[in-house]
Amino acid sequence: MSPVLQPGTVAELAEAVRAHPAVLAVGAGTKPRLAEMRNGCVGISTRKLSRLVEYEPDEFTFTALAGTPLAEVTAALTAKGQYLPFDPPLAAAGATLGGTVAAGLSGPGRFRYGGVRDFILGVRFVDGEGRILRLGGKVVKNAAGFDLPKFFVGSLGRFGILAELTFKVFPRPPAALTLRLPLAGAEAAVAIFAAVGRARWEVDAADLGPDGEAVLLRLAGPAGALPALAQEILGRWPGEVLAEEVATRTWDDLTAFRWSETFPYLGKVVLTPAQLPGLLGAVKTLGGRAHVSAGGNVAYIALPAGADPAGLGRPVLTLRGAAPLWIRPAPVPAIAAAVKFALDPSGRFPALG
Repeated sequence: MSPVLQPGTVAELAEAVRAHPAVLAVGAGTKPRLAEMRNGCVGISTRKLSRLVEYEPDEFTFTALAGTPLAEVTAALTAKGQYLPFDPPLAAAGATLGGTVAAGLSGPGRFRYGGVRDFILGVRFVDGEGRILRLGGKVVKNAAGFDLPKFFVGSLGRFGILAELTFKVFPRPPAALTLRLPLAGAEAAVAIFAAVGRARWEVDAADLGPDGEAVLLRLAGPAGALPALAQEILGRWPGEVLAEEVATRTWDDLTAFRWSETFPYLGKVVLTPAQLPGLLGAVKTLGGRAHVSAGGNVAYIALPAGADPAGLGRPVLTLRGAAPLWIRPAPVPAIAAAVKFALDPSGRFPALG
């Protein structure tokens, strides 16, 4: 097994990058396929780079080292009545801030507020030459230069190793309420997602549960307004309001991927709502399960042993399991290749495709 280095400072991180011809950033390992090292690649862990560097509740921003567990960030924000609205997944499993950015994973709250890409303000990182660089800023209203920090979202460590990140945050809504709307089929889910996206309700989250039997709608805001909104929605589609503890457990199970734990393979698929019926049909044929999030724009697919994710017929990013990292990969955009060459001309980090 290839070694895994654990630098304790940003300077040591840069030194570790310069010392090896091929390296891969490794976080907490909650998405194991992303941290799999091949071809003599040396892993560089950010686990010891863990600390909340700055937190300005009045400015709604924080800065933390890349190895800081999401759970610690969430606890600090909660104490001040704030949160990361995109519901970063796998926080309970120990996922780190840097790993979440590198993997490009967002949770159900992405539907209303946008994903991790919409909340990152700045990054400090080590490039392929071992230089410590900073991109972006530490304030919300920052218009200096190109918005390169967003290139690190979903980059899987291809542009550099993240050392420090700055995010904007939102006030936590005072109350939340979840509706469960039973379905007659995947086409019904598509219709609900489309209608909710056009409606005035400003639904906080719109997901299709892993059983495929119901759409889950989460409302968030002033406690007095939510029952009236729920009544209006239930007047259009039959359903029920989930008890608070049931709703909390349901969303926690989704963001922790507990529904997938009995399956060896887990992958992420980007799609449009119109493609949902075909994808769910392919998942059923392969004997798997799917959680569809963000109003039908992303799906997480769990498959049994022996099932080939290529059978999904779409590009897939493997998060867990013995399969290629990318299945049916999309072409690399020219701008991504240009950024890759600028930040990693020697090819120390894995290739983009």
